[in-house]
Amino acid sequence: MSTQQIVLLVGGTGRTGQRVLEQLLSRGISVRAVVRSPKKLPAGTADNPNLAVIEAGLLSLSDEDLQRHVRGCNAVISCLGHVTSFKGIFGPPRDLVTRATMRLCRGIEALQPTRPIKFILMSSVSVNHPGRLDTRRGMLEKALVWVLRGMIPPAKDNQRSANFLYDNIGMSNPFVQWAAVRPDTLLEGDVSEYTLHEGLVSSLFAPDSTNMANVAHFMCELVTNSKTWDEWNGKLPVIINATASKS
Repeated sequence: MSTQQIVLLVGGTGRTGQRVLEQLLSRGISVRAVVRSPKKLPAGTADNPNLAVIEAGLLSLSDEDLQRHVRGCNAVISCLGHVTSFKGIFGPPRDLVTRATMRLCRGIEALQPTRPIKFILMSSVSVNHPGRLDTRRGMLEKALVWVLRGMIPPAKDNQRSANFLYDNIGMSNPFVQWAAVRPDTLLEGDVSEYTLHEGLVSSLFAPDSTNMANVAHFMCELVTNSKTWDEWNGKLPVIINATASKS
């Protein structure tokens, strides 16, 4: 794999983000990782010559610094999410994912690259496709999702970030191309067979499962495999373990 590819990764110390970082480096990709705490990087990665660590909070970076880190990148991957604790779910910033998505995309636009930069977002299966292509949800499930977005900030945050990509970046942006990956219930485990779907596969009442390693593998494929990117560019693919698929 070409070592000339450069990826800006945010959220690289999270459970899925760590796996993305490890798999990018294993493919010979140069990674610029924006992390608040380098001590939380996966073991054995800190000394990798293809890793440049930027110790900062993404939202605290100036526009100039953000653009400097994005400049020269082929792709930007965001694995940012809310920590699963009371403070992480209900404390500030409640719009972390949306604000990060907007800042990163606007930063790319400000650079006006000669070729579009890929923006790959880790989202959630609780997110509805903004284009109303998810027809599987029944009225009861739709009501539950509506309640969750009103009561649990991360649910609303994830939906707003997807809406921003679909409505504001769109499909004809000359500088940013995007894909939002929607896993189901996240599990530990190694890379295994998985399936990809344009729409929802199961309901919130009978969820499927997705290995975090599989999410990482697919996100890396979006970076390195042009055929995979062409298939999922501008979409919100649902990814589930093959053994969990009910379709």
